[in-house]
Amino acid sequence: MRQIREKFATQVNSKTLKALRALAREEGRQLQALIDEALGDLIEKHKNVRPRPQVMAANLASHGKFGPLRQAGSLA
Repeated sequence: MRQIREKFATQVNSKTLKALRALAREEGRQLQALIDEALGDLIEKHKNVRPRPQVMAANLASHGKFGPLRQAGSLA
């Protein structure tokens, strides 16, 4: 299945753009492919910023159960 592409315009720091163009040349890739990859990585990074609710609930539950052990271990 082919992805639909859309054009957009933006501005970047000239040093960043120069480095990005050099990287594209070194890797034999198009500039848009590197930008696509970078934007995808940024989106994934921000998706994973907060732990899932079930992970936080398990963490909080473990504090009640194992809290005394953690405190005792820190005294040693």
